[in-house]
Amino acid sequence: MTDYDINKLIELGALVVERAKRAGADVAEAAVSEGAHLSVKVRMGEPELVEEAGSKSLGLRVMRGQQVAVTYTSDLTPSGLTRFIEDALELAKLSQPDSFAGPPDPSLLSKRSQHVDLDLFDPAIHDIDAAQALDMALRAERAALSSDKRLSNSEGATMTRQAGASALVTSGGFSGGTRGTYASLAVHPVADDADGKKRSGYHWSARRYFADLDTPEQVGLEAAKRTLAKLGSRKISSQEVAVVFDPDAGRSILGLLASCINGGAIWRKSSYLAEREAQPVASPLVTVIDDPTILRGPGSRAFDGEGLLARKQTVVDAGVLKTFILDTYGAKKLGKASTANASRGSSGGVGASTSNFILQPGKQSPAELLAGTDKALYVTDMMGFGFNAVTGDFSRGASGFWVEKGERIFPVSEVTISLNLDDMLKRIDAIASDQDLRTSISTPTFRISSMTIAGK
Repeated sequence: MTDYDINKLIELGALVVERAKRAGADVAEAAVSEGAHLSVKVRMGEPELVEEAGSKSLGLRVMRGQQVAVTYTSDLTPSGLTRFIEDALELAKLSQPDSFAGPPDPSLLSKRSQHVDLDLFDPAIHDIDAAQALDMALRAERAALSSDKRLSNSEGATMTRQAGASALVTSGGFSGGTRGTYASLAVHPVADDADGKKRSGYHWSARRYFADLDTPEQVGLEAAKRTLAKLGSRKISSQEVAVVFDPDAGRSILGLLASCINGGAIWRKSSYLAEREAQPVASPLVTVIDDPTILRGPGSRAFDGEGLLARKQTVVDAGVLKTFILDTYGAKKLGKASTANASRGSSGGVGASTSNFILQPGKQSPAELLAGTDKALYVTDMMGFGFNAVTGDFSRGASGFWVEKGERIFPVSEVTISLNLDDMLKRIDAIASDQDLRTSISTPTFRISSMTIAGK
């Protein structure tokens, strides 16, 4: 097993920062990462893809005064690093000065002693080999297709795993690193409908720890159940009606909110929420947190991409927008303080991002939420992308189930749902308790009192 020695990554980062400073950089920040990725796919019982790769890379951000350059390399030889640092400084000379450029105040940087172990690395996931991954994908697909003769085809089953480590060193005095793993298993069966159409469905499981993944059989059987439920899908008439979003579909809606409270969108005036801080932007039932400190969370981190200590914060509190998501640059542009939400890519570039962005669950179960719903479209899948962040206008294709008096009556497909996101969030009138942190943006089932449905 590769141990991903964080100290060695920090040593390399410190070396590059020191050399960049000696070469003339006023500010130097090095992000070093290494990792391994495995992805396999099977279809109809046969392997279709086995892809495995390892990588080690270095991203560097340098500043000369207020001229900034960001560059990246995978050539970590002594001569390669020399050319890399020289190129970065030359690029900085050629860049336009930016009066808002600059690192965080050194007094705001966190210390390694403050960095909490968030339990993000599982050796069992790192050690999954291609044979084991193929076996899991085959078992999942077999469980789906053998459960019902109407499941005659498959778009495949995939198993992926990632493992790695990263470190950040800055000339401001910060150094820190982290290790992490993540694995996912997905199955996409296809069923024959009575009208000759093919209905495809899917289910997936994803976790930081192998022991927390659903078994291949569980994933396959749930995928089969969801696919068979789509048989007999039909359109519904155009109308105004309540819409219930399951967690997979709801995640897309919350992701739109995340993009609209990002500091970059705010200072560029490309978000409908640009002037809405401290104002109601959602139903009083809606509380949204950004929490990078969740143990084994998919978006968890002990520190942000600039070295500030990670912290939980309430973004929307009982419907009121409390804060934007800011890195140092966005905070300076807006005359505010960073919210410790900087994210640094492997290229060395920095921007604001959420961590674990979560719509807080309610107390009722999804079944209880449906039982209290007289008539609604229950959305499980959405297609296409129709959203204008400047105006908030939203429109997407959708499929799911028609609900009457708390019961799913029949499956629905080929409809479009639309409403302004501002109204959507304000019309949330019920939130269930089924939180599932498979990805870093997470919602339970929730209901919007009324949306426009375009059907037949």
